[in-house]
Amino acid sequence: MATVKVGLNMKASLYKNLTKLAKDNGQTTTHVLEQAVEHYIQFVAPTQGTVRPEIMAHARKSIEKNRKLLQLLAK
Repeated sequence: MATVKVGLNMKASLYKNLTKLAKDNGQTTTHVLEQAVEHYIQFVAPTQGTVRPEIMAHARKSIEKNRKLLQLLAK
């Protein structure tokens, strides 16, 4: 598996917690970061483009309520 060396800046307190967690679990900091990134890509990122259902319900209600105005503006 190919690897890429990266440099990053993060909050010192966050890094401290990360390194402690890795050490306490007998893992490397790199391993913990890779796991976090994999989790983000698999579970978090796909939901970022999804609009919450309650927001869509409000949008549909507003569109229906203002349909005449929208049609007039479109002319």
